[in-house]
Amino acid sequence: MTSDQATTVRELLTFYLEAGVDCALGDEPIDRLSTPDLTPPDRPAAAEAGTAPVAARQPPRQTATAAPRAGIAPPPDIAIESAREAARTAPSLDALRALLESFEGCALKFTASRLVFADGNPQARLMFVGEAPGRDEDIEGLPFVGRSGQLLNRMIGAIGLKRSDVYIANVIPWRPPGNRTPTPQETQICLPFIRRQIELVNPDVLVTLGNPSTQTLLQTREGIMRTRGKWFDYDTGMRTIRAMATFHPAYLLRSPSYKRMAWLDLRAVARALEDKTPEQSAST
Repeated sequence: MTSDQATTVRELLTFYLEAGVDCALGDEPIDRLSTPDLTPPDRPAAAEAGTAPVAARQPPRQTATAAPRAGIAPPPDIAIESAREAARTAPSLDALRALLESFEGCALKFTASRLVFADGNPQARLMFVGEAPGRDEDIEGLPFVGRSGQLLNRMIGAIGLKRSDVYIANVIPWRPPGNRTPTPQETQICLPFIRRQIELVNPDVLVTLGNPSTQTLLQTREGIMRTRGKWFDYDTGMRTIRAMATFHPAYLLRSPSYKRMAWLDLRAVARALEDKTPEQSAST
């Protein structure tokens, strides 16, 4: 490789990193600018003469019950219904995790390194839910382990708790490529699983971190500036859980002036936990 070629490769890699590309989806590069071979395969003589039956010339139709090919997610409407049915059947968190490991309805699974299910205490009275894993979480297989996770640990410690005292999860359990925003379809496909996860943990207080998880779980169209610090009722179908939205730790790292507001939110969460003792929680 000449020095000019090496410089070009370095510049290209720098461009990819700045664009958020930090993982490869294949072992070999693909030259997508090359001219593909458009030569059609040999056809029967009847087809050449235009006398092939209509059914033979038309591609087979894919029905809703057709199994998707390995590595390819089914259409969103089918995937959403499949997710609802699968999540409904999970009797425990372990079973739910196993279902997600085998679920192929979300295309994010095929680009992520691993499933990022949850961390913390499954019997916790306090549960945090973010939007989706990032690069560090994709590597470790645990939510909130990067810089934002370190800040979340300090936020939890500020109200007298440890990470092992709470339960932490995300709406989306697989990292979107390049940390892009999940699409509405991807969110809807994963939504039944996080709802079932919340139901199985059954916390006394649910805290949504950031705008996407707040709007998705608390069914509001307002932004985080309007929703943070307010109490919502989250209905699991079995009971009503008190829920509050606050800023995502990643946002607080970019805008540290809002840490004071997040601290006020967490103090309100701590008071709610104190008002409802573990004995009262067990009786509801």
